Amino acid sequence: MNTGSNEPGEVAVVSDGTKSSGKSGEAKTEEHGQGLGSKAPEFVKARRMLHLSWQVGVFVIGLAVVVLGIVMLPLPGPGWVVIFGGMAIWATEFVWAQLVLRWTKRKVTEAAQKALDPKVRRRNITLTVIGLAIVAVLVGIYVWKFGVVMPWKIKDQ
Repeated sequence: MNTGSNEPGEVAVVSDGTKSSGKSGEAKTEEHGQGLGSKAPEFVKARRMLHLSWQVGVFVIGLAVVVLGIVMLPLPGPGWVVIFGGMAIWATEFVWAQLVLRWTKRKVTEAAQKALDPKVRRRNITLTVIGLAIVAVLVGIYVWKFGVVMPWKIKDQ
């Protein structure tokens, strides 16, 4: 069972509800006030075989969702959202997935804060306007050279 963490200062909630911690004496918790470890119901954690079966089920369901997200990356669909959904399913049971999601949330928050910086926003708006101007010029050149002809009305020449 995956109930521990290799990170110093991280806290793992063991199946009996006790906490084991690294260097710091305080319990580090997630945003919802729960520590790391299994979120399975107590009656499941109390029985070793049932808990192992629970973990296998969570892993298989999470794997199916992650694979579906990977398939959606080149195809239409919200691939990354589905992949992170599968990671969230894994995070209900596995500490490594909880740590990956915690790291991902931190990086997304940092990126969002950086994107809200006025200098970065001005740069992004400037680049978008330049890109749209280039596309408009290319479309104008195409229409000037070939005219507006719908693809379904093109005659064999």
